[in-house]
Amino acid sequence: MAPTEHDDNDFATLQRLADERWTCRQFTPEPVERATIERLLTLAQRTPSWCNTQPWQVVVTAGEGTERFRKELLNHIQSSGSTPDFEFPAAYEGVYRDRRRACGFQLYDSVGIVKGDREKTMRQMVRNFELFDAPHVAIVTSEADLGIYGAIDCGLWLENFLLGAQALGLGAAPQAALASYSPFIRDYFALPDTRKVVFGVSFGHPDLSHPINTFRTARAPLEDQVSWHTS
Repeated sequence: MAPTEHDDNDFATLQRLADERWTCRQFTPEPVERATIERLLTLAQRTPSWCNTQPWQVVVTAGEGTERFRKELLNHIQSSGSTPDFEFPAAYEGVYRDRRRACGFQLYDSVGIVKGDREKTMRQMVRNFELFDAPHVAIVTSEADLGIYGAIDCGLWLENFLLGAQALGLGAAPQAALASYSPFIRDYFALPDTRKVVFGVSFGHPDLSHPINTFRTARAPLEDQVSWHTS
């Protein structure tokens, strides 16, 4: 079978979806139809993985399942410290600190939180655990024995999920914050100890009227990220 010729239109579509994709931090209460969610998950299932292990397992909530999880998660974080399965970054230094701060300032500016207002900053942080009012959340886990490479494969799954959501006109928020309470999530969904929580993704229909959904983050120029060795 002859290889398919590259199509500039296909690349342009992929480029547009990548350019337009953004993190939604406020959703409408309207649920997404089950068939649409399954369509999105089927796309993400095409993600490549090491030796085709497909390490991701996904728990998806809807309806009362989302509301109950949201309530119990909020109750839990008020009385327990964070214990992620995968070690979080030890520090943000140099350009990584600068990029992180720029993103944070954009977020806070969009909702009128002034620098130094710790109460409102904390309130905005808690919005992660309210799932930004999303009607659905996907919890993604990997098998413990597969280590960091299983988690990397889950990251590839996430990118396909996010681009698929963008293509369907949905909003999505990838959230490492949810993984900071991995033991609770594992117990809540009756997952075995061998499943390690990598991240969550809140998703649904974006509330485009909310100011927090108006800002977009920048990307570094290619010359800052790529070095060429040609001889």
